[in-house]
Amino acid sequence: MSLRVVSLCPSTTELIFQLGGGDRLIGITSWCIHPADGVQAIEKVGGTKDPDVQRIMELAPDLVFFNEEENRKEDADLLAQAGLELHVSFPKTVSASIELIRSIGRTIGLEDAAEELALKSEAALAQVTQISSDLDPIRYAYLIWRKPWMAAGHDTYLTDLLGLAGGVNVMAADGGRYPVLELDELAQADPQVILMCSEPFPFKQEHIEELRGTEGLQHRTYILADGEALTWHGSRTLEGILYAQEILGQSRTL
Repeated sequence: MSLRVVSLCPSTTELIFQLGGGDRLIGITSWCIHPADGVQAIEKVGGTKDPDVQRIMELAPDLVFFNEEENRKEDADLLAQAGLELHVSFPKTVSASIELIRSIGRTIGLEDAAEELALKSEAALAQVTQISSDLDPIRYAYLIWRKPWMAAGHDTYLTDLLGLAGGVNVMAADGGRYPVLELDELAQADPQVILMCSEPFPFKQEHIEELRGTEGLQHRTYILADGEALTWHGSRTLEGILYAQEILGQSRTL
């Protein structure tokens, strides 16, 4: 009998499909949107922050995939107390994300597919790291929210990913993993390029113009960045490695 699993993390859901294990999923969150043609038929068990714990228990999965950043500890505790097995992850680096690919592959019995993806990711990482070592670093800020303005800070997967491609996060010195900031603080941090994500806040050109109208931020380079490519660990790690190189390279030509 095939393993029956519930995934409470969108990137994990996508990765399971990539590895060929979509048929093992019996429950996912409403935020699990990729692959679109695969997730439609799977029961939704609430959101990442408010899963229907009772329904998950009723489904009686063999395993629940849980992410410490995406999901809440209290929900994990309830599921564990009910006797459900949890696979818990929280990769903060590219290397940890590649190992997560292997771990999930072993857990669902798809080791070969996982190893293939992990090796491709490691090869891309080695290539990008070598290229970036010969280039001047790019000072950047990565905005994730508006009202209040928030940025990615230190100890995050995104900061490690862009760092390996030659980026220096000007908001990583202090202020936590996702610091709230004022725009004058952003200007004082002096980024060469300001990356504005597509998620969780969907930044658009109008928001670039808003920042360009702010004292000290008029002449920065602005780029609308693919948030999924840069923050969805595991399923997008290979894509993210190459995209990080591309987007920092783009900033050098603007």
